[in-house]
Amino acid sequence: MRRLLRWTVLVPVLALIALGLTWGSRPGVVVVVVVAGLLAGAVLSAVRHAEVVAHRVGEPFGSLVLAVAVTVIEVALIVTLMVSGGPETATLARDTVFAAVMITTTGIVGLSLLVGARRYRVTLFHAEGSGAALATVTTLATLSLVLPTFTTSEPGPEFSPGQLTFAGLASLALYGMFVLTQTIRHRDFFVPVAHEAVTDRGEEEHAQPPTTREALTSLGLLMVALVAVVGLATVESPAIEEGMALAGFPQSFVGVMIAMLVLLPETLAAVRAAHRGLIQISLNLAYGAAMASIGLTIPTIALASVWLEGPLVLGLGATQMVLLLLTVVVSVLTVVPGRATRLQGSVHLVLLAAFLFLATSP
Repeated sequence: MRRLLRWTVLVPVLALIALGLTWGSRPGVVVVVVVAGLLAGAVLSAVRHAEVVAHRVGEPFGSLVLAVAVTVIEVALIVTLMVSGGPETATLARDTVFAAVMITTTGIVGLSLLVGARRYRVTLFHAEGSGAALATVTTLATLSLVLPTFTTSEPGPEFSPGQLTFAGLASLALYGMFVLTQTIRHRDFFVPVAHEAVTDRGEEEHAQPPTTREALTSLGLLMVALVAVVGLATVESPAIEEGMALAGFPQSFVGVMIAMLVLLPETLAAVRAAHRGLIQISLNLAYGAAMASIGLTIPTIALASVWLEGPLVLGLGATQMVLLLLTVVVSVLTVVPGRATRLQGSVHLVLLAAFLFLATSP
């Protein structure tokens, strides 16, 4: 009975009930606030259940499960908002995916390095695994977000149908090859690096993994939470857009809000891992989320474009491309040595601050 009263069980159920009561309506302010709270709780609950499943299957499968779960939420939010928003959401996919890339590669990485370095002075990780992940993220971002700005088959920063199909298939192929490398071929590149400070503190010991029954229960509740998140986001979308307009933020900031919402639980998981000295897990989470965001979102959007009305703008602007280039250069210099200090973490966080500032004041 006590298990049934846990918040991770109650919140997804309450969110699903709220979805049934508010679907197709235009709720008032009080209801919008309640729904927003349930939406945030459903996201946290979803990732918590993903962590339980991840703990059962082990590392690096755990980071993969968490990244995919978060990305499913993100993709579902993008598609539902684009379907309900019409032509005004032409840049939503681009804005959300780019925001996810920047938040993961600067925010999650920066926070993890800073937290880890403050406790252990120097953070250790596998340059081979993190470098391969960063190279894949960079390739995916360039193919899907940079090239549309320079192609000439369609007017504006858009892909032609054939180019969009190629980008979607290439994204899936690259993501699939990385998952194969991470989980089978070179799994040892993505497991945590032994750290003397961690060993001395006895922090290598982990709690017993959940039973198969507990993992299956969490998997079912994860599905319930995902359905609730998608539906409640659709209910909340008018209020989100009105709030952005009242605050004077550009329409593109909606994508940033979506990315921040769905990546918050993953950020907390990465910081907890960094606090235990498991920086490799933090990097797996960060780069895995960035990779899944592009590798799964772009193919889904390419498929959805068959029935979506209006243009699909994927190409980045000049300011965004400069930020992406600087982030890639700094990330390479951080990852290559296989060790980092709080200085690298601070540099990444400054890049995140620059991105957020320019997103509100382009």
